[in-house]
Amino acid sequence: MIQVRQLRKTFRVHRKAPGLRGSIRSLFIRDHVAKEAVRDVSFDVEEGEILGLVGANGAGKTTIVKMLAGIIHPTAGQARVLGCDPWSRHNDFRRQIALIMGQKAQLWWDLPAADCFLLLREIYRIPEASYRQSLDYLADVLQVRDQLEIQIRRLSLGERMKMELIAALLHRPRVVFLDEPTIGLDLTAQRAIRDFLLQYRAEHQPAMLLTSHYMEDIERLCQRILILREGEIVYDGSLERVLSTFATHKVVTAVLDHGAAPEERDLAPLGRVLETSERRVKLQVARPEVTGVASALLERFPVVDLTIEEPDIGTIIEGIMARQATQP
Repeated sequence: MIQVRQLRKTFRVHRKAPGLRGSIRSLFIRDHVAKEAVRDVSFDVEEGEILGLVGANGAGKTTIVKMLAGIIHPTAGQARVLGCDPWSRHNDFRRQIALIMGQKAQLWWDLPAADCFLLLREIYRIPEASYRQSLDYLADVLQVRDQLEIQIRRLSLGERMKMELIAALLHRPRVVFLDEPTIGLDLTAQRAIRDFLLQYRAEHQPAMLLTSHYMEDIERLCQRILILREGEIVYDGSLERVLSTFATHKVVTAVLDHGAAPEERDLAPLGRVLETSERRVKLQVARPEVTGVASALLERFPVVDLTIEEPDIGTIIEGIMARQATQP
């Protein structure tokens, strides 16, 4: 549904010389430099897939989303979304996509959500029966039916985000772009948005492109990710492969019964000691040795609880990007 080939975007950025003299000079003589926000990016997204774009600020995530939504033109390369050229912005194309940006609102703040949805129905020319069916379904799943008659500006941030989702999905788009959809939300609201997106994907099978700085969004929603660094893709693959290839260790935590704290020299042969106290031992253990270390802990110490955890995916991704940055 989405095909991207060698997509590139270059911006001309004004560079101001430092100091007062530089500021005065820039009033008359503009010095511009070319900044490549996206460099030769290629990927595909299929029906029913949620592809996660991961990277630091300025890596090119939002630029890619804006190009595929037809907001900005690329400098070079090709992209097809639903067989269409996005930046031609034909109405038939725009009726089949949705763009949700967590930092930008599309609804009218002084109107109730219900009135905003009526306006969108006219804009998208949604038939009455289809509109009513979509609104009832989305309002019930997101549990906001009681807030439909409240002005948008009087809703909480989480409630406003749910209304933004309804507004974007009323016309049943086949491609959904999600740019930081959970930014600024509390944990409960984030969880509700994630659960809804998974349910909506299962029932309607749109292609989704997700950018997020919250690793929980990526872990919960995406089976495949692109890791971007300075506009280039440094990894394209599954989260499972990230863990198996780059997560060489696991963290083993043992909660102990009351008693003397284990000596660190007794724990050192088992793995790298991260924490030790009278009630708790935490070790970093090489992945192939986890089973043996767990058995040794149970045999040698009064263990009442034992947990084995994967390392945090955010830390792993930071390590991948740092490794790529040091390579020539």
